[in-house]
Amino acid sequence: MSDQQSGLTYAQAGVDIDAGNALVEAIKPLAKATRRPGADGGLGGFGALFDLKAAGYDDPLLVSTTDGVGTKLRIAIDAKMHGSVGIDLVAMCVNDLLAQGAEPLLFLDYFATGKLDLATATSVVAGIAEGCKLAGAALVGGETAEMPGMYSDGEYDLAGFSVGAVERDGVLPKLDKQRAGDIIIGVGSSGPHSNGYSLVRRVVERSGLTWDAPAPFEDGKTLAEALMAPTRIYVKSILPLLQSGRVKGGAHITGGGLIENPPRCIAQGLVPEFDWNAWPLPPVFAWLQEVGGISDHELRRTFNCGVGFILVVASSDAEPVLAALLNAGEDAFICGQLVAG
Repeated sequence: MSDQQSGLTYAQAGVDIDAGNALVEAIKPLAKATRRPGADGGLGGFGALFDLKAAGYDDPLLVSTTDGVGTKLRIAIDAKMHGSVGIDLVAMCVNDLLAQGAEPLLFLDYFATGKLDLATATSVVAGIAEGCKLAGAALVGGETAEMPGMYSDGEYDLAGFSVGAVERDGVLPKLDKQRAGDIIIGVGSSGPHSNGYSLVRRVVERSGLTWDAPAPFEDGKTLAEALMAPTRIYVKSILPLLQSGRVKGGAHITGGGLIENPPRCIAQGLVPEFDWNAWPLPPVFAWLQEVGGISDHELRRTFNCGVGFILVVASSDAEPVLAALLNAGEDAFICGQLVAG
């Protein structure tokens, strides 16, 4: 038998089980704060149960989404700003659920790193919990993977997974009800959200600015602070409109921007016709375009250009839907219509 005193431990191989356990204990109250009807379990089991009946559904369909934050994480890591990327992670998943007409019910995260730093991981998960509260979704679990040799010191990656539900007759888009002349309503974004950051970083590199330099397009913030503005979560403002039956289609404006995302919610034979002068291009995008020499088409197919979500409604419903969004605190505007094409 070998000498056990000279035997290797998991910690010597680079994985600290005690640190992982400490993280679980640190995030338990964060997860508990996101409980909602249907999700009453705690962390620590092998899976999470959800009671659709307790959530008030009669004939539901489940909708699932998964996403990440992309290279926005590079800025978070380099600028040591970890508090908001968790909101981004939730937003990218739950806003996709809205595009199908679904209410977000539960959320799980995957956090992978080379060496677990308790403060960084707790900050990230605190952001995830905040995003879940904004979305009305329960943080029911996740996975923390410490993988030495896979990530450099201080680096990590994130993935998110969300499940929602929608009554069978509420599924979006309602392609058979769409008509030429239907109105497109845009809902304002908070910036680039979580898309196009590989191009953003190239523009910053070209500008010669550092992350702690004053943002040229936003007073009172550093460049990193301005570019790390978290993705808006539209659940509380848009979900009631979806459940009202007034909406015929919706699109979350993510990768592919305003060129590639809207057609995903529009019936064959119809195309979106945007009035590009209907809203001002936010200063962050104007700066990116100027410094990067980016064409209008490239800008519109890479970034949301100030429109984080669109809704397709009948012309007769446009004013009440717009009023409801404005009353909910959104920056909303009519930005186009459907035309035959």
